[in-house]
Amino acid sequence: MYIPKYFDMPERDRQIAFMRANSFATLVSTVDGAPFASHVPVRASMDGERTWLSFHLAKANPQASALRAAPELLTLFHGPHAYISPSNYAAEESVPTWNYVAVHVRGVAREIADRTAKLAMMVDLIGHYEAAFQLQWDALSDKYRDGMLAGIVAFEVDVTAIEGKAKLSQNRPLDDQVRVADWLEAHAHAGPRAVGELMRKNLESKG
Repeated sequence: MYIPKYFDMPERDRQIAFMRANSFATLVSTVDGAPFASHVPVRASMDGERTWLSFHLAKANPQASALRAAPELLTLFHGPHAYISPSNYAAEESVPTWNYVAVHVRGVAREIADRTAKLAMMVDLIGHYEAAFQLQWDALSDKYRDGMLAGIVAFEVDVTAIEGKAKLSQNRPLDDQVRVADWLEAHAHAGPRAVGELMRKNLESKG
């Protein structure tokens, strides 16, 4: 990912927090010699120096079988994004741009075939997205639950590199950044407002 110095987000804790908050990710790898992508929830975890991802794919998804033979994987985490009008800038000669936050993760995927480990991954997902569903999950028959588990392929990714990019107008003068944040926070749509909130937090962190 191209990251100018203004927009670099190298702090691992910020990267992990972003991945957890924006966990519906894009998995990119090679299937039959061509790029292939899947869109799935991905859990990011960190313990000391180790960082890893976990997810599952439908058994029928060709990426699931391809990852066994070619396990290198690029995972893209996307945050809110917004068009930025040059009308917010003091300079008369300016052009539009786009603000956004993204994290790219490279790693090596390995299949988790053990039933107990797959169950643990599902419980982790339930706890993150809808803890109240755990009681219903526990009440399912073993036959039904095992049938569901048989229909997926679970993976854990040993992370080898992470890049974080927060493009929030940091290359503009401070007054421009404030105007852009004000403009976004007053936007009619939630996505641009979310970018405005990120910009505001970034400005506040600078004092």
